[in-house]
Amino acid sequence: MAPGKKGSVHGKRSKHHAPRDYAETLNDLTIKSSSDDTDASSSDDEGIKATFSVSMWDLNHCDPKKCSGRKLLRHNLIKNLKLGHRFQGLVLSPVGTQCVSPNDKNIIETFGLAVIDCSWAKIDETPFSRMKSPHPRLLPFLVAANPINYGKPYQLSCVEALAAAMFITGHKSEAKFYLSKFSWGHSFLELNSDALDLYAVCTDSKSVLEAQATFLESVKNEQDDRPMWPPSESDSASDS
Repeated sequence: MAPGKKGSVHGKRSKHHAPRDYAETLNDLTIKSSSDDTDASSSDDEGIKATFSVSMWDLNHCDPKKCSGRKLLRHNLIKNLKLGHRFQGLVLSPVGTQCVSPNDKNIIETFGLAVIDCSWAKIDETPFSRMKSPHPRLLPFLVAANPINYGKPYQLSCVEALAAAMFITGHKSEAKFYLSKFSWGHSFLELNSDALDLYAVCTDSKSVLEAQATFLESVKNEQDDRPMWPPSESDSASDS
């Protein structure tokens, strides 16, 4: 759910060191569990439950036993929307034309947040016209921490996508709460800490995309030919 074709770093760390730390952290972290159904280990800071509505359209494209959206549903942390239902809040969707930004905070708090649970492999057969919202949004560059797509740019699970949108729009405790339901959830925030902090201090969609471009350029200069990083827009079209 990244833009595809289209400040300051947390703490006291210099922004010149952020890209290298980011890549090194990716190599150092390990996955504690290979199953979405494994409960997260206890934590001193698991965040708080969202007071706004959280929903999803489930297209049944993935294995129910490995689907993070289905697990959230079992925990009564997400509402399942039917095709044809118009959602008034912010929807994370591949057909969005703007990137989620801190400016979207009021939309989420007033009307809620939703995600479309679909497979990129079946994107052409996904009925986006039956999942309408006045606020469709894309996500900026982020790296997956889920066991299936660990380390892959943009290949986020439902809970990772939702948590990213929450974090960027100032709902960091809510993001932690949703991720705490998965043993690997904390890794998502750790892998993406520098990028998420940069996006969270932006204003609108344009500034988030500018921060993304700056971040990717810095990472590209530091990556030492690491295969995990996607090509720049000037090199080839990115797969959203």
